[in-house]
Amino acid sequence: MKRFFFLASLLTVLAPNCFATKQLNGAGATFPFPLYSKWFDEYRKVKPDVTVNYNSIGSGGGIKALLDGTVDFGASDAPMNEEEMKKSKTPVVHVPTVLGADVVSYNLPQVKKPLRLSGDVIADIFLGKITKWNDPRLAIINKGVALPATDIMVAYRSDGSGTTYIWTDYLAKVSPEWKEKVGVGKSVAWPVGIAGKGNEGVAGLIKQTEGAIGYVELIYASSNKLAVADIKNKAGEFVSATPDTVTAAAAGALKSIPEDFRVSITNADGKKAYPISSFTYLLIPSKLSKEHGKEIVDLVNWVLSPAAQKMASPLEYAPLPPSLVVKVKAKVGTVKVE
Repeated sequence: MKRFFFLASLLTVLAPNCFATKQLNGAGATFPFPLYSKWFDEYRKVKPDVTVNYNSIGSGGGIKALLDGTVDFGASDAPMNEEEMKKSKTPVVHVPTVLGADVVSYNLPQVKKPLRLSGDVIADIFLGKITKWNDPRLAIINKGVALPATDIMVAYRSDGSGTTYIWTDYLAKVSPEWKEKVGVGKSVAWPVGIAGKGNEGVAGLIKQTEGAIGYVELIYASSNKLAVADIKNKAGEFVSATPDTVTAAAAGALKSIPEDFRVSITNADGKKAYPISSFTYLLIPSKLSKEHGKEIVDLVNWVLSPAAQKMASPLEYAPLPPSLVVKVKAKVGTVKVE
């Protein structure tokens, strides 16, 4: 009996250590958050001893948290710029995880089929030059659609955002006036509109405001049942945002993608290319401590695995092309744990 109590006491002491979990903390982009939530939940089943805590605060916040050393990894849709890279104590590895699309969502209950929009028209709406839904320029590219005389209300991101970076990168390519007056960035001085925090906030503004228009990642439009416009691409085709058309946008970039994977694929060539597409990235230091280093590398390699990539399409993201996965895994293999 004494031996039984001794063993029971010993197990009580050892149990917490036997079943202890390591927590990895990440923060950043809202653009891939629905997929990251799915991934990190599934990863717990693969690695029960590792918990991944991801805070969806926007790409700007993710980069800042990584530079401040308050997270194990950051996440951004906008590649870090040279100024940000120089602030890091150790070089940062950009790991493309998936492809996604910024979409133009709007709230016009009386319009039943998807609107058609071109880059120059979108830019002028966001510059405040087109203010009514029945503007002649909108009517020309939407022949046969009864457009209302409703005021246009622009919704945009209030936080530093990779979604905004993708959006402004596209507009700067299709509108010289946008490039000159507003430019490209994770946050910009918006000429008109109302701000919402995160993709969730912008989606909420559009949903509750008739006449609103804004940009969100595709899954946020789908989950909120928002109307989504077809966009005229570089080849002159009106294209819907789907995993296939996003993959088509990436096809050209794969031929000359830089070694650090920091690349823009907005306004890409190709008849089937959706023009507001982008990679999204996990950001990890090229040197990791032994405390969590192996766990971070293992997580990233799992994200790049076929099992994880297959989860992308059901959530309306596009998986990475297999040829790119090979290159990315090789880059991850250069990360040192010491």
